[in-house]
Amino acid sequence: MKLFVPADAAAQSVGADEVAEALQSALKARGLDVPLIRTGSRGLTWLEPLVEVNTASGRQGFANVSALEVPGLLDAIVGGEPHPSAIGLVESLPALARQRRLTFSRVGVIDPLSLEDFRAHGGLRGWARAMELAPEAIVQEVTTSLLRGRGGAGFPAGIKWKTVAEAKGARKYIVCNADEGDSGTFADRMVMEGDPFMLLEGMRIAARAVGASHGFIYVRSEYPRAVSVLERAIAVLRESRFLGTGFDVEVRVGAGAYVCGEETSLLESLEGKRGQVRAKPPLPAHEGLFGKPTVVNNVLTLAAVPWILEHGGAAYAALGVGRSRGTMPIQLAGNVKHGGLFELPLGVTLRELIFDFGGGTASARPVRAVQVGGPLGAYFPEKLLDTPLDYEAMAKAGGILGHAGVVVFDDTVNLAKQARFAFEFCALESCGKCTPCRIGSTRGVEVLDQVAAGVEPEKNLALVKDLCTVLTDASLCALGGLTPLPVLSALEHFHEDFTRRSR
Repeated sequence: MKLFVPADAAAQSVGADEVAEALQSALKARGLDVPLIRTGSRGLTWLEPLVEVNTASGRQGFANVSALEVPGLLDAIVGGEPHPSAIGLVESLPALARQRRLTFSRVGVIDPLSLEDFRAHGGLRGWARAMELAPEAIVQEVTTSLLRGRGGAGFPAGIKWKTVAEAKGARKYIVCNADEGDSGTFADRMVMEGDPFMLLEGMRIAARAVGASHGFIYVRSEYPRAVSVLERAIAVLRESRFLGTGFDVEVRVGAGAYVCGEETSLLESLEGKRGQVRAKPPLPAHEGLFGKPTVVNNVLTLAAVPWILEHGGAAYAALGVGRSRGTMPIQLAGNVKHGGLFELPLGVTLRELIFDFGGGTASARPVRAVQVGGPLGAYFPEKLLDTPLDYEAMAKAGGILGHAGVVVFDDTVNLAKQARFAFEFCALESCGKCTPCRIGSTRGVEVLDQVAAGVEPEKNLALVKDLCTVLTDASLCALGGLTPLPVLSALEHFHEDFTRRSR
């Protein structure tokens, strides 16, 4: 028998560490030699802390376990008797069984720092295949897969890799963008905490493909557990000589600036400078970190690579719709009954996600708005909930898929206040390099305050639209360039919130 308790940050926040400690104490008191393995999270956050025990038929789950319940839980497990927190076979839960978990197949299943466990569940098979291929053939597999950047922009990974592979110069870099700053997103953190070897395997494959000798993982400071797990995972792989011979990886911690999620600001920060946007061209693929050709990919992009190499690019491209191929780990949060992470082929609709997986709102009130793509994503009204979650459909509907963070609001939300927040967020997080972002966002807050106060609302709303045009057309990066999305979508779909006085 083995027991499994998540050590994921979300599970820790609701008492998983206390549950694990209570289990260890109870096992010791009873003289039971039962291994207790700390895993990542399955992503079913409404069930945390989720305790699992392996049986002949599979892993049985016990949901929402508290430390006080441990003695009775252990009695039930050892005696094979029913327990009120039992939920049956975890893999058979509809929320898991309906997913297509490629990137997250091991997360919540294995000990994140056991290389033996990783290998036993398919780890390093992608690397083994990559070693059989010439570098250009690896790039071709990624190109065939139609994998696009999972961090926001959706740029084809194969094109970026090919550009760096063909760039001249002996020194090249792989940079993993783990600065996960969007509201309602946590997939990067779950990978780093739950299956770090997979990410490092993906970086090693990328390095072989483009001829890079060094890699960096840039993690935001709000993720201390992810940093700790990554550093220990790197040490394990160095000891096994997977890293440190021909290619090595270092972890760097950012200071928390949202703009450092933008690749050139991230590179400036990595170089020890203030995190400010670089004018492009040149692109990082030509002149990136320290002026050298650099692949900058998000965690989820690099984490998808081992599966693609093991199973082939065509198998990955067989999933999804249109030009949006493969799976996307979608993060569902906000006013929703069952929030968490669901890895699904691209193309699932917002309605399916919110009601079939999320169970509707936690408040049991009607859904009024859904924001997709973080704080700079558009607000979708109920009538657009049948929009598929893919890059093209999102763009056609006036939004972005981004990092696939989906935040749900019920009918008590005030979208005028949400629009003001978008301007305020941009003003606070602007790197200050370009005037439209730095000044335009500040003016946006002031003008929306005038609207809320009932001062010439239509005239001021026209001014808001003008500000949005300037921000879109003249900002140096997506922080200023995308801030108009939530503002204009709120104005378009929820205009009535702007024309009544603030409560």
